[in-house]
Amino acid sequence: MATIREIVQAFGQRDGVDTVLVLGRDGLPIDSTSRNGLDIERVAALVPSLVDACTQLGQAGTRGEFHAGVVEFGNGFIIVSAVSAEALLALVVQSHADVGGLLYELRRYRSAIAALL
Repeated sequence: MATIREIVQAFGQRDGVDTVLVLGRDGLPIDSTSRNGLDIERVAALVPSLVDACTQLGQAGTRGEFHAGVVEFGNGFIIVSAVSAEALLALVVQSHADVGGLLYELRRYRSAIAALL
């Protein structure tokens, strides 16, 4: 069975993925890898606020609970997935990354990743 470290490294090796971060809902990093020296702790501290805002938006729009989100910026995307009630996974990716493929894999392996935490 794979470890959370192996999952993080596998996502980190994907083309266009700069940073992979597994964190608690409290914003504390659990595991990560980064190609570009990103401030992991800063990103980890901000992700729960984004998830909270998306959760509220989903409730207001009667869409249910938050599972995943993609935020587009001038230089790429940040993908956030709720892998369990206690943990989140964030990917910082370049503009050319296969966002659809990454979302598919996150959805497909969400429960397997959660079981590792």
